[in-house]
Amino acid sequence: MTSVYDFSAVTLQGETVALSRYAGKVLLIVNVASECGFTPQYQGLEALYKDYQDRGFVVLGFPCNQFGHQEPGDAAQIGEFCTRQYGISFPLFEKIDVNGPQSHPLYAWLKTEKSGVLGSQSIKWNFTKFLLGRDGQVQERYGSTTKPEALRRDIERALQSNATEL
Repeated sequence: MTSVYDFSAVTLQGETVALSRYAGKVLLIVNVASECGFTPQYQGLEALYKDYQDRGFVVLGFPCNQFGHQEPGDAAQIGEFCTRQYGISFPLFEKIDVNGPQSHPLYAWLKTEKSGVLGSQSIKWNFTKFLLGRDGQVQERYGSTTKPEALRRDIERALQSNATEL
């Protein structure tokens, strides 16, 4: 059975990271953008990360320029913006496609594991979120309008339900 741990991604610093590095953690995977109406969600994502990281929770941010060209910068610009504007300390990866023929394999898998509204697989906009349990499987998918703070109950449940199974 495929899990998130079967994939790898390249960080903003150019390091290829096997996502198995996060084995046993609860993950929130988000496609992000610096010039989007939802960009202020970075603040909420960072708050979740800070509040839960000691319990085994990690946010993974994947910049994407496919929606309104709202992530035009290169890796250095994206990293600088996220640090300066929001103090982001969670892992950020290189800019990827989340839809179409060049879709990152991780996102191709995420979309098949949990469809969106009305069964649609495609990502509709920036800041679509996927919550994964400690087993590396997708538990929930949330649209762009779902604010990070609204995920606390589901994150708590994921942290508690998987802790006894390890």
